[in-house]
Amino acid sequence: MTAAVLRKPNSETLLGRALNGLLKSPKATVAAVVLVLLLLAAAVGPWLAPQNPYDLMQISIMDARLPPGSESVDGGIYWLGTDGQGRDMLSAMIYGLRTSLAVGVVSGVVALGVGTALGLMAAYFGGRVDALIMRLVDLMLGFPTILVALMLLATIGQGVGKVMFALVLVQWALFARAVRGAALVEKGKEYVEAAACLDLSKARILFGHLLPNCLPPLIVIGTLQVANAISAEATLSFLGIGLPITEPSLGLLIANGYEVLMSGQYWISVYPGLLLVLLVFSINIVGDRLREVLNPRLER
Repeated sequence: MTAAVLRKPNSETLLGRALNGLLKSPKATVAAVVLVLLLLAAAVGPWLAPQNPYDLMQISIMDARLPPGSESVDGGIYWLGTDGQGRDMLSAMIYGLRTSLAVGVVSGVVALGVGTALGLMAAYFGGRVDALIMRLVDLMLGFPTILVALMLLATIGQGVGKVMFALVLVQWALFARAVRGAALVEKGKEYVEAAACLDLSKARILFGHLLPNCLPPLIVIGTLQVANAISAEATLSFLGIGLPITEPSLGLLIANGYEVLMSGQYWISVYPGLLLVLLVFSINIVGDRLREVLNPRLER
């Protein structure tokens, strides 16, 4: 009886539901394919890009601000043109995609881990622990995300690690609130009571039994928060307070061509902007479809 009560969700079933749900929606399938292609492009970026746009030995100021399809001084073709420093825009976008994805994914995963641990503790222990954690959550969610990140980065400075830290700080509260709500529902069920009767450690109950049954909302929120983190990093970098010029991202590439956008040199900002929109849009569509699949009440 105890074995029957101490249940855990079948991760294969959860994964199968998610994949089947994506395949049943043509829009979600296309978004997933686009997202996979972008991830592959970022993974093999140094081998895929025609040049390293941040290696001074590979760029020429003589090729600055060439329109798409122009020929370089050494005979190559700049399919998406060049920017004001003579960098190949296609290569710069691939490198910027790598940085933007790294910042979004790493900050999202770390925020998920911190928020999940605190949310599980708040739901399981209750009392003062719950009150303290939830007041911190209310405090963090009471301020606009971008405002908190701006204030923090204005204090600690620029850098990939510092941007990740700022994004983790403004994201963990959302995960904590979502996990607490799901864990409160699971806390009163028989399998949790049976685990407590077997004198299992609290860590094993929290992460071995409660956490697996809170995964569906975590998967959905985590997916959407990665898109939010990428957008937030692009905004911060565009404002000049996120990543430095030596650590390129899509937001920085958009900012590089903003001043000459109205002079006809649109490709410097427009192409990185379109790539950013495509990336965020694909993640949001996949996340929205996962929300429908993993929550049966939303399926028609």
